[in-house]
Amino acid sequence: MERIAVFGTGYLGATHAAGMAELGHEVIGVDVDAAKVATLASGQVPFFEPGLPEMLARHIASGRLRFTTDAAEAMAVADVVFIGVGTPQKPGENAADVSYVDAVIDTIGPLITRPTVILGKSTVPVGTSSRLIERLRALVPNPEHAHLGFNPEFLREGLAVRDTLTPDRIVLGVDPRDPGRVEEVARRVYAAIIDLGTPFLVTDLATAELVKVAANAFLATKISFINAMADVCDASGADVTALADAIGLDERIGRTFLNAGLGFGGGCLPKDIRAFRARAGELGVEEALGFLREVDDLNVRRRARVVDMAREAVGGPLKGATIAVLGAAFKPGSDDIRDSPALDVAGSLHLAGARVKVYDPQANASAAAVWPTLEYVDSIETAVLDASVVIVATEWREFREADPAVLVTLAARPYVIDARNCLDVDAWRAAGWAYRGLGRHST
Repeated sequence: MERIAVFGTGYLGATHAAGMAELGHEVIGVDVDAAKVATLASGQVPFFEPGLPEMLARHIASGRLRFTTDAAEAMAVADVVFIGVGTPQKPGENAADVSYVDAVIDTIGPLITRPTVILGKSTVPVGTSSRLIERLRALVPNPEHAHLGFNPEFLREGLAVRDTLTPDRIVLGVDPRDPGRVEEVARRVYAAIIDLGTPFLVTDLATAELVKVAANAFLATKISFINAMADVCDASGADVTALADAIGLDERIGRTFLNAGLGFGGGCLPKDIRAFRARAGELGVEEALGFLREVDDLNVRRRARVVDMAREAVGGPLKGATIAVLGAAFKPGSDDIRDSPALDVAGSLHLAGARVKVYDPQANASAAAVWPTLEYVDSIETAVLDASVVIVATEWREFREADPAVLVTLAARPYVIDARNCLDVDAWRAAGWAYRGLGRHST
């Protein structure tokens, strides 16, 4: 058992803290937000993540997990520190804001009085960890006590508990001047996971920092590629889903992340590829990642494309049209509406004069905080009632399995835009719906 402090108790930090307790460690979560700490300490999770509330409550009850706003209290007992604070996009820039990471280093540095391993998990620009080591050594009373490594996170919202406890790999970046202590402690922390046969990769710090952003850049490129193919399919009469199935059988390509639709959003992919480009510019290799600009632009254009499809569906201006938008979260299994394509489409339709009824199984409340002027309803049926266009904008299972024969009796006009290409086309058409997908056969 290790004594662990996790600084930052947002999505990453709270999940990681509970996950470490599940692995048998003694964990204390630290945050400057007293309200958030109080919520977590009471066993409540302030966001939606399947399986996390149960794991959190279980280990608060077991005594292995607690939360505090007092950094000194945490550092008095912790031998291992994880940094899991946010690195948002800087306002008006593409670059990542690492000030919260710097603040953790500034806070814990003077409090380190014995050998302590600090592992960064927050997604940071390449080169950050090396800078933090120098910053840390200037603050620690005895620099020999501070050992810093980088251990990127690979959480998928909706699957974060599984990704914490059974990841597909563990990556650890170490300073070549101080490799042994960091790796030794990390192997102890993750021993139960490593024993399952999970690959444990040890690299230099810069490589470890690049793993997360490089993976996200690749996935974003794959999504935008198939969406570009959807435009070609729309123009040529081909079907993008059949195309994806065919090229996905090539083992060099694979089928995952080849689902054409409204595009990606959330708190990771968009900001990470923008920050990656910004960092490449700082390193003097901006042209190497120039393609990511078009990846980003193509992704954003998908949203305008769906709004245009709605306009085509009503046969003119959107003003006065009643439109149901099914989904507000950026993906199913989450209530996260950061950079959500679904909510962006709903807002654009509203600004164009439409009456927009939004239903999301989990994200209505968080969406209403951003777009309070939209009309939020509590069921698919209420959303579809009297709608002249229905847009499936987030591929929740509830939407995929909805009965089109029931919904057709509620709509003013049975016209569905499947912006995630997730519906059973034949079933919806058989029930009397006019169906439009992105890159799909229209008839």
